[in-house]
Amino acid sequence: MPPLALWALAIGAFAIGTTEFVVAGVLPGVVDEFGVTVSTAGYIATVYAIGVFVGAPLTAAIGTRVERKRMLATLMGLFIVGNLLTAFAPGFGTVLAGRVVASLTHGAFFGIGAVVAADLVAPTKRASAIAFMFSGLTLANVVGVPAGTVLSQHTSWRVTFGIIAVLGVIGLIGVLALVPRAAKPQGARLGPEIAALRNPQVLLAMGMTVLGFGGVFVSITYVAPMAMEVAGYSESAMTWLLVLFGLGLVAGNALGGRFADKALMPMLFVALVALSLTLFAFTWGAHSKLATAVCIFLVGGFGFATVPPLQKRVMDKAAGAPNLASAVNIGFFNLGNALGAWLGGLAIALGLGFTAPNWVGAALPVGAIGLALLSVAVDRRASRSTAPASVEHAAGKA
Repeated sequence: MPPLALWALAIGAFAIGTTEFVVAGVLPGVVDEFGVTVSTAGYIATVYAIGVFVGAPLTAAIGTRVERKRMLATLMGLFIVGNLLTAFAPGFGTVLAGRVVASLTHGAFFGIGAVVAADLVAPTKRASAIAFMFSGLTLANVVGVPAGTVLSQHTSWRVTFGIIAVLGVIGLIGVLALVPRAAKPQGARLGPEIAALRNPQVLLAMGMTVLGFGGVFVSITYVAPMAMEVAGYSESAMTWLLVLFGLGLVAGNALGGRFADKALMPMLFVALVALSLTLFAFTWGAHSKLATAVCIFLVGGFGFATVPPLQKRVMDKAAGAPNLASAVNIGFFNLGNALGAWLGGLAIALGLGFTAPNWVGAALPVGAIGLALLSVAVDRRASRSTAPASVEHAAGKA
């Protein structure tokens, strides 16, 4: 049975995941109320992604002087304010402001929360604990986003963001009641945290994050035109296809956490290779309804199976000062999302067809595999260089 504190972190992750991904479902309501174009309304997603990438290191840096439980509670409070600001916004500009405020909590909550989750369990279960927390994010795609979309269609998009704020309140109460207070503040100086970011192994892991998860979003960002124009699905079928993608995220997250605890790098290699092969196969599978559904599930599964091992890899290599590195890596997942969406759109704009994002996306995990191989080589070189010194020290003692 996972510690109760992990449930509190997962609830917070569920609320944050819902507010991030529910945009597609509430967009029509925002367009109708404020009379803006669809592309302009899409800024509510754009500013959130930018806010996550920029805000993750800033809020995590501030948090280096704050005890972790207090910092998590503060972040949830800021999340609540941001969503209430969006829900009661008198104009579109205020909606954007609320989205920015909410986004500033995202990276630091997942980053610091991952460190807290890992500390709650035995060393052999750290990746599983991180995965349990991230299960809130994956379940948001299966439950939170569809529910928020339906709520928006039958009431108002404002009600959706109001309910998300309530979820934030529940998460805040859970953090205050269940997350243990650290024995001492997580750090008195920012210097060691910044120094950890310069560790080559931390940088390699973050590069894997961008390329690996970027491959997912090259394809998934444009899955609607691909499924409808190539596979022949109706527009109404997109809801359950996206739920299928969400179920893949849930399954991949669970498997990634479980096997990363046993063999982190082998698990990462398997997930990246499988992701690349699935995306390549999706290029041709997109012409079949059944193959499209299977590939959407597998892209979500293999894509998110990389998240627990990559997050743990960053934390391990930034040992002693993991908070900033962990939060920054969350921002790099969002950077991967943005990079993937841009590359997929570029491929379509160049006239390569709606299936082109698949093979373009397949190339990115190949790059991540190259970085993983380099990371393993660096590890081996470091172990060889320290082994002789250890032997000489032992001989001297004898």
